Amino acid sequence: MTSKANPVRFVPRGFVPTREQQDIQLSRHRVTLIEANAGAAKTTTLALRIGEAIARGMPPGKILALVFTPQARDVMKTRLVDIGIPHSTAAQIQVRTFEEFAGEVLGAIEGPGPARLGSAQELKPHALAAIEQVSLGYAGATEFLDIRSHNVAISQFLECQLRLKATMALDENDGDTGLEESAERLGVPLTDYLWTLEYERIRLGVFDEVLFRGPFDATYDLARQLDDFPETKNALPRYGLVAGDELHDLNEASFRVLEALLDMDDLYFVGAGDRDQVIHSSLGADESYLGHRFTDKHAGCVRYPLTMTYRHGPHLAYAMEAFKQKPVDSSLPVITEIIQLHYGQARLEEGAARVVDAIGKWKSDGFPLEACAILLRERHQSVAIENALMRANIGYRTQGMQGYLQREEILFLRGMIAIALKNLASVESAAIRKAIVESLAIFGEVAFTPQEMDYAKSVIAKDPQILNSFFTGQIQRSQSEKARTRISSAVAYMEGVAAETPADAVLRDICERMDLVAVAQRIYVHPHDAAVVAKSVDGFIEVARQSGMNLRQFSEWIGAADAFVATRRSRNLVLLECVANSKGKEFDHVILPFLENGEFPSPMRDLKEEENLFYVGATRARSRLTLISPEDESTRSPFIRRMELASSRARALAAVQKNLAQTGAAPSRLELRVPYSDKDTVKSLGAQWDAARKVWYVKAGLDREPFKPWFPEE
Repeated sequence: MTSKANPVRFVPRGFVPTREQQDIQLSRHRVTLIEANAGAAKTTTLALRIGEAIARGMPPGKILALVFTPQARDVMKTRLVDIGIPHSTAAQIQVRTFEEFAGEVLGAIEGPGPARLGSAQELKPHALAAIEQVSLGYAGATEFLDIRSHNVAISQFLECQLRLKATMALDENDGDTGLEESAERLGVPLTDYLWTLEYERIRLGVFDEVLFRGPFDATYDLARQLDDFPETKNALPRYGLVAGDELHDLNEASFRVLEALLDMDDLYFVGAGDRDQVIHSSLGADESYLGHRFTDKHAGCVRYPLTMTYRHGPHLAYAMEAFKQKPVDSSLPVITEIIQLHYGQARLEEGAARVVDAIGKWKSDGFPLEACAILLRERHQSVAIENALMRANIGYRTQGMQGYLQREEILFLRGMIAIALKNLASVESAAIRKAIVESLAIFGEVAFTPQEMDYAKSVIAKDPQILNSFFTGQIQRSQSEKARTRISSAVAYMEGVAAETPADAVLRDICERMDLVAVAQRIYVHPHDAAVVAKSVDGFIEVARQSGMNLRQFSEWIGAADAFVATRRSRNLVLLECVANSKGKEFDHVILPFLENGEFPSPMRDLKEEENLFYVGATRARSRLTLISPEDESTRSPFIRRMELASSRARALAAVQKNLAQTGAAPSRLELRVPYSDKDTVKSLGAQWDAARKVWYVKAGLDREPFKPWFPEE
C-alpha cells in the first residue's frame, strides 16, 4: 500500500490499481513473487512494476521482461504501452522469450549463430541421420532396440529429447552407468535415449561448434554452459530489473538461466505465476519453482497475491475459489453463466449433440461462432463432435491437432477401405493419399527406410491404382513373423470383402485381425497415447455403425466429409482444441464436453495435473461456461461437484450488484497538456509529474478549475 514514505510515482492510464497491485508496484524487495489467479492481470501488474521503476529513474534499457512464448512477448509489449508508458520508452525495454534471450547471449559468445530450425519438418533430416547412427553403432551391442523412422516415431523422439533437455536430465549421467540403466533411470525407451545422444552429437558438431538449434535448444545450451563454465555469467547483460511472466511454465533449464541473472548484484526480480496452471510436467514444468526453489536460495524473497480476476464475473470466480480452495474474486459487474447439460447412455452421440445444442443456443442469443471454443481433454473426443458439427452444418477449425479423419490411426483404416474398394483415387487430396500410404506402413509395421517411404508415398499418390499390388508386395518386410501374418490376413480379408458389407462390421473385423490395440501399444511410447488411439478407433467404428452405411457408402461419406473440411469458410468458425493447448487464451464461450470419470480426470494421468487442466479450461471463459456431463451423477467428473455451484450462486449475484454500483467511480487523475514554459505554474498549483509517461496530471480530489487552461482537447 502506498504511504508518505513510499509514494507511488507511476500512475497508469485507464485504470486504478487495486491495493494488491499497488503493493507489488511499490515492492522494494530484491526478489518478489506474485501468486496470481487465472485472468488476474499478471502481465498488466508486471508492466505496472516496470512503469514504477522507470518513474523512479531506472533506464528502460536496463529492464528485461522474460516470457515463454512469442504471443506472451507481444502481449507484454502491448501492455507496457496500454498502461501509459510512451512508445519510445517502451521500445527500449528488453522484452524477450527465454529462448530469444538465451540465443542473444550465446550469439554474443559464439559470434555468427548456427542455423535456427523451428519446425519438426526442418529437424527431420537430422533426426533421421541420428537414428541411422543408432542403427549402425548400437544394433549389435545393445538389446531391445526398436529402430523406426516414420513420422510418429520422429514426433515421439523430438518430444523425448525436448523433455530430457528441459529437465537437464541428459547431463546427469555420471559416465559409470550403462546405457540401458541410464534410459531406465530417465524413464525413456532405450532407442529414444540413444537417438537423443546421437542427435546431440550431430547438433553440437565435432568440435562443440553448434551446427543448428531447434526449439528450446538455446535455453538448454546456455543453461549447460552456465553449469560447465561458470564464467559464462560474465557474458550476461547487466540489468537493474528483471520481470518474469507465466512462471508456472518454468523448467530446470530456464530456471538455471534465470538464477544466473539473479546472481547479479543490484538486480531486482519480480515474477508472476499460478501454480494451479502447471500443466506441462512432460516438459519439465513443476510447481516447486513457484513453491520453494526461489525461497531456498533467496531468503528475503516475498510473495504477494493477485486474487482478483478480470476475465470473468463472480459466478465463475467463486466456483474456482471452491474448486481450488484459494481466494478468488472478481470486480466485474457481469454474470458469467455456468450452464450444465447432460447426456444419457448413448454417451458419444448424445454428448456431441449437447455440444451442438450449446452452440445453437449461443448463436440464437446473437453471438458469433468464432467467440466459442470446445476444449477437449483428449483428441479422441473430437470424433463424435466433429461429425455432429458437420451434420449441423456448423463450421469449425482445429488447432494444435489434426481433424480426426487425418490422424494416423484413422488414415490406416481409410487405407484398408481403399484396398477393399480399390478406390484410393477417390481421395481428392494428394497430401491425404500420401498420409494414407504412410499410415498403412506404420500400422502394418513395414520396415521402410525414409527414402523408400518417400518413394512409396510419391508413386502411389500419383498412381493410386497400384496401392494393392505395391502394398501386398511390401508386406514381407514387416519386422516380425506375427506382424506379417496379421497384415497379410487383414489385406486378404479386405480384398475379398463385398462392398455391400456393413462398414462397422468390416472395420471391427480389421481391428481384430490386426490386433490394432496391441499394434498401437508398440507404436506409441506412452500408454496414455496408445489408449487415446484405441478410443479414437472405437469412435470411428461407432460413426460407421450409427450411419448404417455399407463399405462403399461409408467411403463416399468420408470423401464428402473431407470436402466439408476443405471448403469450410475461414471466418466465424467454432474452435476445437485440447485443453492443454488453451493456456494463455480466453474465449467468450467455453464448452467442456464429456466430463465423466475415465475421461476428465483421466485415470492414466496425475490427478493434481488433471485438476490444473480443468482449472485452466474453465477459466478460459469470459461470459459463458458450458459443462457437459452424464445424467447419472455417480459417473460425472468429481470436478463439477467441487465447484459448489449451487451454494455460491447467491453470493455471486450480490457481488455483481455491488460491482454494478461501483462502476461509476471517478477517474483517479486528469492528465494535462502543459507546454514546457508552464511547468512551474502547474507545479505550483499542485499538479504532479509522471516521469514514466512524461506528462503532468491532477490527482483525484484536487480542485480542477485552476487547471482549465491545460485541459486536454475533447
